[in-house]
Amino acid sequence: MADRYELRLPALRIRQGPQFIYTFGVDGKRIHDFATVSRVHRDDVTLQGYQRPEVLSHIKAIRRYLESDGAMLPNAVVVAFDERVNFEASGMVSQVDYVTAGELVIPIDESLPEDQKPAWLVDGQQRSAAIRDADLAEFGVAAVAFIARGEAEQRSQFILVNNTKPLPKGLIHELLPDTMGHLPTAYARKQLPAEVLARLNFGNRAAGAPFAGRIATPTMAEGYIKDNSVLKMIENSLYDGALYQYRNPDDGTGDVDQMVLHLNYFWTIVQLAFPEAWDLAPTKSRLTHGAGIQAMGYVMDALTDGVPTAELAGMNLEKTLGRLGEHCAWTSGTWDFGEEQVRRWNGIQNTPNDVKVLTSHLLRALKK
Repeated sequence: MADRYELRLPALRIRQGPQFIYTFGVDGKRIHDFATVSRVHRDDVTLQGYQRPEVLSHIKAIRRYLESDGAMLPNAVVVAFDERVNFEASGMVSQVDYVTAGELVIPIDESLPEDQKPAWLVDGQQRSAAIRDADLAEFGVAAVAFIARGEAEQRSQFILVNNTKPLPKGLIHELLPDTMGHLPTAYARKQLPAEVLARLNFGNRAAGAPFAGRIATPTMAEGYIKDNSVLKMIENSLYDGALYQYRNPDDGTGDVDQMVLHLNYFWTIVQLAFPEAWDLAPTKSRLTHGAGIQAMGYVMDALTDGVPTAELAGMNLEKTLGRLGEHCAWTSGTWDFGEEQVRRWNGIQNTPNDVKVLTSHLLRALKK
C-alpha cells in the first residue's frame, strides 16, 4: 500500500444550523490510520490535549466482548477532522434539504507523526483501541464527525459528549435480571444477586415476606432499605456464605427459589425478633441501615452456612436470635463493643470497618 493515498468513505452530510456533521461507517481496524487520540498533558503549566489514558482493563473487557458471537457496538465513535478532509457530494437528490449523500475524502500519509494525522478521536478511544487489538479481520462501526477549528473546539465537544449523566446504579441493578447477552464482568457478577433481590422485593408482604416492598429501587420508590445494602448482603452470602450451597460456581447460575426461601426464612425471624426496628427507616434504625443489613447477613451465614432450607425450621433460630436482643441498640441506647468502645445507637456508619465491628459484636453475643 502506498505511503500516501486517499481513503474515500460513503457518508451523509447533515446540516445543523450553519454547521455540518458527517455520519458514516468505517472498519474500526482503520480508524487509527487517520485518527489519533489527544492525550491530556501539560507543557510546563499549559494544558494540552483532553483525553485520559487508555484504560487497559476496560479495553480488555470490550475486546473479549467483540470476540464473542453476535457482538454489536451500536454507539457511534465521534471524530474531529481538520480542514484537510473534504466532503464530495454525489449529486443524488435527497427528500430533505438538510441531508446530502456523498463521500468523505480523507488524506492518509503514513509517514506523518501521530499528532499530525487529519483527525482526532473525540469519543470512543477505548472502543477503537479494543477493535484495534481484537482478533478480528474487520469490524464495521458507525462514526459521526465534524470539521473542527482547532483543539479548543475539539475539547469543547469532548466535554459535551462525555457530560451525559451516568445511569444510576440502582437502575442498572434493576435492569440486570432481565438483561440478556454478554455483560461486563462487574455487572455479570451482580446479575444473580440482582435477580434474588428483585424476587425478595416483589414477594408478598401479606404472606410474611420480610423484604417485600421495603427495598428502595427506581420502581419501588416507597421502599426504605437501600437496594445496594441488600445487594451486598446477598453477594457476600453467595460467594462466601449460606447461599453458596445453591450456586453453581462453574457457570454462575443458581437455584434462585432456594435462595429466596432461605433469605425469607432467616429475615422473617429477624423481623419477628426486632419488629419495631424492622419497620423504621435507616435514619431511625440501624437494623435497616446498610451496616445492620450486612452485619445480620454475616450472622445468617455463620448460623446457617451449609444448612438447606428444609432443615432451617429445626434449628430453633428464633431462640438463637432472641439472645441478641439485650446486646443490640438498633433504635436507641448505646452499643458496647468492649474495650471502652461505646457508641450511640446511630454511631455506626456504613463503612467496611463499622460493618466488621458490628458483625464481630453480634457473633460474640451469640456465643454468650
